[in-house]
Amino acid sequence: MQSSEKTPYYITTAISYPNGRPHIGHAYEVIATDAMARFKRLDGYDVRFLTGTDEHGQKMQQTADKEGIDVRALADRNAELFKELQPALNITLDRFIRTTDEDHTKAAQAIWQRMEEAGDIYLDTYAGWYSIRDEAYYGEEETELRDDGVRYSRESGTPVEWTEEETFFFRLSAYRDRLLALYEEHPEFIGPVQRRNEVTSFVRGELRDLSISRTTFDWGVPVPGHPDHVMYVWVDALTNYLTGTGFPETESESYKTYWPADLHVIGKDIARFHAVYWPAFLMSASLPLPKRVYAHGFLFNKGEKMSKSVGNVVDPFALINAYGLDQLRFFLLREVPFGQDGSYSHDGIVGRMNADLANDLGNLAQRSLSMVAKNCEGKVPEPAALTGADEELLAKSQALLDKCRSHFEVQDFHRALESIWTVIGETNRYFSAQQPWVLRKTDPERMNTVLYTTLEVLRVAAILVQPVMPGSAGKLLTMLGQDDGGARDFAALGTRIVPGTDLPKPAPVFPRYEEPEA
Repeated sequence: MQSSEKTPYYITTAISYPNGRPHIGHAYEVIATDAMARFKRLDGYDVRFLTGTDEHGQKMQQTADKEGIDVRALADRNAELFKELQPALNITLDRFIRTTDEDHTKAAQAIWQRMEEAGDIYLDTYAGWYSIRDEAYYGEEETELRDDGVRYSRESGTPVEWTEEETFFFRLSAYRDRLLALYEEHPEFIGPVQRRNEVTSFVRGELRDLSISRTTFDWGVPVPGHPDHVMYVWVDALTNYLTGTGFPETESESYKTYWPADLHVIGKDIARFHAVYWPAFLMSASLPLPKRVYAHGFLFNKGEKMSKSVGNVVDPFALINAYGLDQLRFFLLREVPFGQDGSYSHDGIVGRMNADLANDLGNLAQRSLSMVAKNCEGKVPEPAALTGADEELLAKSQALLDKCRSHFEVQDFHRALESIWTVIGETNRYFSAQQPWVLRKTDPERMNTVLYTTLEVLRVAAILVQPVMPGSAGKLLTMLGQDDGGARDFAALGTRIVPGTDLPKPAPVFPRYEEPEA
């Protein structure tokens, strides 16, 4: 970006439900969102990154009752676990929001009042199927009675209960045509394509008005003017994205700078709430819509869905301790296309660590930097005339930024990394073919040129992988003599590594994974 004025970029994750310990699925989502936020910062944007916890609803009340503790105490205890996850994953968030925060209560009540003033809220009686676990309402056709005599949601497989109570309703049906027009005119609003198709199909069907308050429990945001009602958790939870910008103060600098959001990153199981209910609420409240909602897939443990009953739910802290943080971040974003379901396993993680990191990138860095230390007085060598092979490789590395931009813009993180590793692979082949260890004796000037070309590709690669592996990429950039500042931003890719730069003693950045002794 050329302008001195930074373009704002507001990005959020779906706030996590703190009814238990964080698992690898939570880590997956927040790591991907952090990589996106880091990429935009390095590209010159003024980024605001929000994540947090969604703490209201009947599930929380039931869990607290079961444990025999106050529901607020449960929320406080579990929210701390999710807070602790952020620094452990090296997440660069700007705010960790809790839906029990005082400013969030004001924001949720303000959007309710806007929807009420628009004539879109009315009082009636709800009678239908409700999943406490999903905090979602389901039509008869969306449920099934199974052999155990319990009715379940066809979509999520969670049990549903017949519920009848007086509630406020939102006129969701009135927004059918406007929602379909949104999806048609802005296909980028929902990603990936299969999620957009699913959401569009749902809205084209019978879009019923939505029950948006409850009276059977009181753990939630009170409905303005009706303290016997609390808001349906999804009215409350979705509003957190507005809270993070200073809403309802729509004249505040923060709100005017960051709203509408540029990207909501969510799991595919809550696409309906974010791509149907949320834009309808905002339309009713006469507020701008977010620019994009991206629904990622699920992570499976060795191909199996994670389940407490099966015992295959994995603590992300354990994976970090076993493999290393940057190695885990790389695997999750390199192995799995972000919009699709994926699987992780010990063999899969180790395979990526040893092949992509230790062999391809780590070995190339160690070989070239060791030769510079021994033969070039520990300084970036001065290249002689560049050959066609040198220029071709340097041109491919220079083309990577635009490729990465296009891939990150649509959350194709694995393709961005694939592009970088394609050039790393070509550089390894170039290094082997040029044989600088032979040139050291036969043509020292040519050796310098080969080493210079290799260091420049490594510099470009290290700058571009910072969003995914910030710690390891930073170490590599330090070994390449790039200071911890502007030399690491994407703007630095417009120039090449400077001959004569002093380099520290090289050290391995990506050691091979060795199985621990039994």
